[in-house]
Amino acid sequence: MPSFFLDRKYRLSRIWSNRELKEFSSLFSGDIVNVSAWTDIDKEGKHYRDYFKNAASYTITNYKTEAKGFQNNKNEIFLDLEDELPKELVEKFDVAFNHTVLEHIYEVHTAFKNLCLMSRDIVVLVVPFLQQMHGYYGDYWRFTPQTIKKMFEANSMSLLYLSFNNHKNSSVYIFSIASKDPSKWEDKIKNEFSFTEKQKPLDGFEPYIGCHAIQNTGYNLKRLLSRLLSKNKSS
Repeated sequence: MPSFFLDRKYRLSRIWSNRELKEFSSLFSGDIVNVSAWTDIDKEGKHYRDYFKNAASYTITNYKTEAKGFQNNKNEIFLDLEDELPKELVEKFDVAFNHTVLEHIYEVHTAFKNLCLMSRDIVVLVVPFLQQMHGYYGDYWRFTPQTIKKMFEANSMSLLYLSFNNHKNSSVYIFSIASKDPSKWEDKIKNEFSFTEKQKPLDGFEPYIGCHAIQNTGYNLKRLLSRLLSKNKSS
């Protein structure tokens, strides 16, 4: 179905991030953890565990043991990312995956540190750059590409790849992959980092992340009319 007919506030960016994950997930093996996974559903009728086809084990974590719908999942751990990480979870996994969770955690630097500590090597992270406030349980942060890069570096990790969607009138997500051993991935993951769009917005302003999602309709029309009038006068 064309993206025009999809829910652009919530669903379109989710579908985009799922496609990004599918592109890379087969590269990863060993012990995988989906941190704060809820029910591990990708909102397209599948589970994220199915993306990691080469995983030796797949674990999910969640926050509240009493939270309805989180129980009875295989290999589930209950973990508060705002607390000090239990010693038994330090570098327990080869890959830590986390999808649109950090915006809901007030102590975001502690949570980010714990994500990095859980992994022996790879962290795969999806966060919102531009999205309507959501969640009765708290919604505190939005992130830029520069923020993600610096936060990984602060936790002794190197950013391997970062991308963002550029749909019009849509929420914007950032998808990123970082490693503790970047040389291992030089031939597998092409290094990519940018906060600039390849296509300039119609309003002529900076082509930065989010420039297509935030439409400048009235200003665009004004510029178009000015060009037409100038063209008519010169002809």
